[in-house]
Amino acid sequence: MSDELNGKTIAFLLANSGVEQAELEKPWQAIEDAGGTPVLVAPEKDTVQAFNNDVEKGDTFDADRAVADVSVDDFDGLVLPGGTTNPDALRQDADAVALVKGFAAAGKPIAAICHGPWTLVEADVVRGKTLTSWPSLQTDIRNAGAAEWRDAESVTCPEQGFTLVTSRNPDDLPAFGKAAVAAFART
Repeated sequence: MSDELNGKTIAFLLANSGVEQAELEKPWQAIEDAGGTPVLVAPEKDTVQAFNNDVEKGDTFDADRAVADVSVDDFDGLVLPGGTTNPDALRQDADAVALVKGFAAAGKPIAAICHGPWTLVEADVVRGKTLTSWPSLQTDIRNAGAAEWRDAESVTCPEQGFTLVTSRNPDDLPAFGKAAVAAFART
């Protein structure tokens, strides 16, 4: 265990209806291994259903806090895991979208993988940013005003007020975890 994050608290924003399990567990472990404290935040302080490949049910996880009960000031950074269910549900939840906007407005780093940037698009925080995602989100990201979409395992964009780390898919999880930890360590 390293001490890169020196006890920093990182929110993982998840929909109760589902998240890609590996995209929750691997970054969570990277945060813990770097000396950070991950906190599971969901619209309801209830269980979160994980899935493998968006189809097969995985484990369930208990939310630590409900979105309505947290503040951006409680955290040093934000992780938005993917799968299609998680960001699709979050972008329809006004409190979740407001929380994402709050992180960007406060200049706090955000890390999103796979379909996670859908929530960033809904929060209108990709304007002027360079990022990557699951390939099918390219048009949504460009239409939301992103400067550029890249096909790369990890993209870190520190411009436009806050640092944004993005990755394409579960194959990119090692690079995503490393880049996210580096971004959170700089705050």
